[in-house]
Amino acid sequence: MIEGTPLFTSAQIKALDRHLIEARGIPGLDLMNRAGEAALQHLRKTWPEAKKLLVVCGTGNNGGDGWVVARCAAEAKLTVSVALVGDPSRIQGDARRSMDAFLQTGGDLQSWSTEAPPTPQGIDVVVDALLGIGVNGQLRPLHQTVIEQINGLDLPVLSLDVPSGLCADTGLPLPVAVSASQTITFIGAKRGIYTGQAGDYTGVITLEPLVDNPVDAGVVFPDGYIMDGDKLTSVLPRRVVSHHKGRSGHVLVVGGNTGFAGAAILAARAALRSGAGLVSLASQPATAHAAVTAQPEIMARPVVQASELAALIDAASVVIVGPGLGQDAWATMCLATVLERAKQAVFDADALNLLALDSNGIEGVGQRIFTPHPGEAGRMLQQSTATIGADRFGAVEQLASKWGGVVVLKGWGTLIGSPGTPIAVCPNGNSAMAVGGMGDVLAGVIGALLAQGLNVRLAAEAGAVIHGLCGDRARREIGPLGVLPSDVTDRIPRALADCLKN
Repeated sequence: MIEGTPLFTSAQIKALDRHLIEARGIPGLDLMNRAGEAALQHLRKTWPEAKKLLVVCGTGNNGGDGWVVARCAAEAKLTVSVALVGDPSRIQGDARRSMDAFLQTGGDLQSWSTEAPPTPQGIDVVVDALLGIGVNGQLRPLHQTVIEQINGLDLPVLSLDVPSGLCADTGLPLPVAVSASQTITFIGAKRGIYTGQAGDYTGVITLEPLVDNPVDAGVVFPDGYIMDGDKLTSVLPRRVVSHHKGRSGHVLVVGGNTGFAGAAILAARAALRSGAGLVSLASQPATAHAAVTAQPEIMARPVVQASELAALIDAASVVIVGPGLGQDAWATMCLATVLERAKQAVFDADALNLLALDSNGIEGVGQRIFTPHPGEAGRMLQQSTATIGADRFGAVEQLASKWGGVVVLKGWGTLIGSPGTPIAVCPNGNSAMAVGGMGDVLAGVIGALLAQGLNVRLAAEAGAVIHGLCGDRARREIGPLGVLPSDVTDRIPRALADCLKN
C-alpha cells in the first residue's frame, strides 16, 4: 500500500487527546494553548497584512482554541473581537480559563446576534472556532443560522480543526458548514475532511500535531491514510536494458459497443501511455475500425461471438471490461465471458451496472478491481447516490465486503479499499477533470499497472494517484475548464518519468 498521513475518526481523535493528557501528562490547557498559538501563526503567515480579526467562539473546547487565538492576537497588538455564540455559563474547564485569559487583555467581547450579526467593515479575517469536531447529527437552528451568516460576510475564514457544521467523519455538511479559506486541524488528520463534499468547505488544509508523535503505537489504529505520491518511486515498475514488450503485460479492453467507441479507445490509449506492452480492444466491428484509425498501436478485434472473445481473454494478462460496453445482449455476453475466463479484471462503467443487476458469477474472477462513481456504487449496493455520498468511507467498506477485491470509489478524494484493510485517500485530482471519459482513462492506467506486475491494491492506488497528478498538471497548463480526458492521457508518460526519477 502507498501509505502516507494517517487518518482518524473523531472518536479516535478524542481518544488520542485523552491519551496525551492522561498517559503522557500534557495538561489539556497546554494543548489548547498550543493549538491557538499555532492557529494564529498560521493566520499571520497566510494573511500577513491582516490587522483586524473576528473570532467566532462556541461554548466548547473548539471555542477554547478560539479564545487562545484571540488572546495571542491581542498580545501581538492586533485588533481582535470575539463573538460568542451560546450561553456563556456553559463554558467550563480549560475553555473557561482561556476565555478569562482573553478578557484580562481587555479584548472586545460580544454575543453573536442572529438578528444583527457583525458587519464585515474593517475585518480582515474571520476565525471559525464555533463547533469543531463536536457536531453530532443535524445542527441546532442557532448554529445553522450563524454559519450561514459567517458565509455571508464574504471574508477569508480560518477554521480551527474542521469547518463548523462539517462532519469530521464523513465530510458531509449538517446541513450547512462554514466555507473556509484555510483549515488548520490538530493532533491528527480527520478522515472526513479529505473526501466527498468536504472540499467545498475546507480550503487548504494544514495538519498541526501539537506534540511530537501524537499517535503512540497501540493507542488507536489509523482508520485510513492519505497516499503519499512521493512513494510511487518504490512502487512503479522499472525496466532493465533488455526489457521487451512481453514483460510489460497484455491489456485487453472489452467494450466499445455501437455508438460508444470513444470510451473504449480512451481506456486503451491510457493503457498504452501507462506502459502496457500490448493493448488489444475487443469491440463491435465499427468501433474496431475507429480504434485503429485513432490509435494504430491498439490491436482492435471485432467480436461477435463468445468464442472469439474467449480466445482474446485467454491471451491477455489483464482485462478491462466496461468502457462503452452498453447494456444490451452483446454487452451481457461480453461480461459473462470475462467473468468465466479472466484471470485479472478491472470492472468499470456499464460492467458495474450489469453486475449490479445480478451479482451471481463474480466469484469466477480471482483478482478484481471495481472503479465505480457514486451512482454506480449506489446501484451495486442498491442504495441512492445521496446515501453513498453521505458516508463514502462506509460505502467503500460495504462494496469491498459484498464484491470482494479492490474498490476505487471515484470523486474528490477518491477512496481505495479492500476487505480488512485501511482505506486509502487520493490527494490528487481537481474539478477540471469533471468531464465524461476521465473514468475510462483511470481504468486504462490501473489495468496497465496491473499487467506490469503490481498487485491489485497497489495498481488501484498508484493508478489513482497518477491519474490525479496528470489531471492537476493539465489544470495548471490548460486552466480550470476545457481539460479533456485525452489531455490527461497525454501527460501520463511525463508523470511516470518524474516519479521514476526520484
